Amino acid sequence: MNLMEYQGKELFKRSGIAVPSSHHALDPQAVAAFLEGALGQWVVKAQVLMGGRGKAGKIKMATGASQGRSVAQEIMATPMPPNRQNPAGEPVKSLLVEERLDIAKEAYCAITIDRAARKPVIVVSRFGGMDIEEVAEQHPESIAKFYVDTTIGYSAFMGRELAFAAQLDPGYRKEFPAILAALYDLFFRYGVKLVEINPLALTADGRVVASDAKVELDDDALFRFPEFAQWRAALPLDEDELLAAQAGVGIRNFRRFPGKVGTMANGAGLAMATMDAVANAGGEVADFLDVGGGANAQRVRNCYELVVNTTGAKVFFINIFGGITRGDEVARGIVTAMAQTASRKIPLVIRLTGTNEEEGRRILREAAMTPVETMDEGAREAVRLSHGA
Repeated sequence: MNLMEYQGKELFKRSGIAVPSSHHALDPQAVAAFLEGALGQWVVKAQVLMGGRGKAGKIKMATGASQGRSVAQEIMATPMPPNRQNPAGEPVKSLLVEERLDIAKEAYCAITIDRAARKPVIVVSRFGGMDIEEVAEQHPESIAKFYVDTTIGYSAFMGRELAFAAQLDPGYRKEFPAILAALYDLFFRYGVKLVEINPLALTADGRVVASDAKVELDDDALFRFPEFAQWRAALPLDEDELLAAQAGVGIRNFRRFPGKVGTMANGAGLAMATMDAVANAGGEVADFLDVGGGANAQRVRNCYELVVNTTGAKVFFINIFGGITRGDEVARGIVTAMAQTASRKIPLVIRLTGTNEEEGRRILREAAMTPVETMDEGAREAVRLSHGA
């Protein structure tokens, strides 16, 4: 689940990271009410799950209630224009009003998971306010990284080392290790997949403040924080994302297409490879579906019903790599799910490989199901069945 800026900054405040004084407003009148009698200049920001707000005219300055209402009306009058993050654009349904910072320097810092290294990686650059992809292309030498050994955890020396390696302005160096410590704590406490501050501002009066917040939560950790259900309700989810949330697979893990071959795989990369295999076999997919790491009976049933009830699928191709997810558990989940579902039945093509794959195939055969051994074999069979349906 990706958070809005105001939601991410709420987590920052709880973790002890300095953020600008602010107010979340649902309409221009609420902006005006907040700014009534407020001194100084303020920034009114569209709350959307897209970048490029400044270039799109969705961040504006305001002094006083009248100007605040006016710029808020301008921002909310039109949707955020399409870009590579969201080709459909996004309506502006709320605003963040926050104090205008007198910024002297901007930096970048983030924590995410490096799947190849199997460790959290802290990324820092002296070039804040830019897309990190653009920084990597134009100023690759400015990016400093530190891979954290989770058995030891974060220590202040890492922050000091990164500040020097990234050549941050000396004004950052006193506060920076503590900010990274707070980010690291937030990362694990809330089940975060990515936390990013861009820019991390150094103000003219020497404060270090998180001027923006990007936080992506792991959907599998949301159950620990019931309040996040209210936050999710405020997000601009489309129909596919709502369906995915209801099925419990994560809002980014399901997308519908007009084909006849339903697909499900454990892992986004494998799910996309499965779609490619179906296309190479001459078929068209009905969906993208990443079941994640827990392909138990309930989740398999949810995924089956999601595809069968909301797409034009004539066949369902399940492609599971048994690493963390064991093949025998997946097989039992499939058998149980098919016995319990009340949805219409469509042919299944099941490819299991990896941990306990032979046992998984045996379970499927005993349930009168026919597993396949390779992804391409499964794709060809799924396409053949879809043409005959």
